[in-house]
Amino acid sequence: MLTIKIIAVGTIKEKFFTDAISEYVKRLGKYCKLEIIQVKESDIKRECEEIKTKLRGHVFLCDINGQSVSSVGLSKRVENISQTSSTISFVIGGSDGVGNYLDDVVSEKISFGGITLPHQLFRVILVEQIYRAFTIAKGEKYHK
Repeated sequence: MLTIKIIAVGTIKEKFFTDAISEYVKRLGKYCKLEIIQVKESDIKRECEEIKTKLRGHVFLCDINGQSVSSVGLSKRVENISQTSSTISFVIGGSDGVGNYLDDVVSEKISFGGITLPHQLFRVILVEQIYRAFTIAKGEKYHK
């Protein structure tokens, strides 16, 4: 079974965010093993050093300046990558970003659009988009 890792800087404090994430984690259980790993906030270099120790497989860096990806596009990428890799990692950097500290380990930089979102909300969106990617690939009716 495919393992998807989300490595994110900082913790989620609001219950409504953790509840939403928990719901999608539960739904994703039939498609993949999902691991959410939180890295302690620090300076960028330390955050990135810690992130690097957690990465496996194909690495997506979620970056506002990355290549824009649609839900269908993400679904195709995940499906294609899963044919050759057993793990996909998604990285959400801290509020100061990741600089160029992860350039040597990132496979792709992706963006879900040009808007700035709170990191906690973005985690919910990322988990939902991963769930949507699987439902698209399986032809299920969640994605309309």
